[in-house]
Amino acid sequence: MTRHLPTRSGQRAAILVLLAALMVATRSHLPALLTHLGPIPDASWAVFFMAGFYLRSWSRWAFPLFMALAIGVDYVVITGQGVDFWAHYCVSAAYWCLVPAYLALWAGGSLTARLSQQLSDHRTLVVAGLALVASVALCHLVSQGSFYWISDSVSQPTLAGWAKNYGDWFLPFLRSTAIYVGLGVIVHVGLAQVARLARAQERTAG
Repeated sequence: MTRHLPTRSGQRAAILVLLAALMVATRSHLPALLTHLGPIPDASWAVFFMAGFYLRSWSRWAFPLFMALAIGVDYVVITGQGVDFWAHYCVSAAYWCLVPAYLALWAGGSLTARLSQQLSDHRTLVVAGLALVASVALCHLVSQGSFYWISDSVSQPTLAGWAKNYGDWFLPFLRSTAIYVGLGVIVHVGLAQVARLARAQERTAG
């Protein structure tokens, strides 16, 4: 897979725009507002993982850009409901722990790209799967743990209560993230096959 990673700035820019659009649409629940499909799972976790994979060389400025975009979407959605952003249920001191939480996902994607440069496509998929599970587990640990222990939403936090909450939400978050990443893999493989066939036809024609 990494043999087919974008090498041109234009290709990376296109991926950046597509991933940003996916996050904005799902994080703001835009499809549910425009159609009758119902709520669509937030793709933010998958977006940060895939962006880390495809935009690894741009991480210094691309990660802050995606982070600012996520916060901006939250601000627009919350204030659009007539609620003070800083008084919202989800916005507390724990909210800023989303930065290291999302960074874990970005690092998982970036590490996959780096480690798989010399691997076959099949082994790259194995590495990607392991990295995805590990980074989602760490992201969930930071985001859910900070919300449970730091915010005022839980009046009497306990270790047992935290562990149960972590377990209850881990698989749903992993499932939705894996679905989006899996769809991304399908698109990636499909485009790579099209490019390979196009090159083969050019050689035949030449």
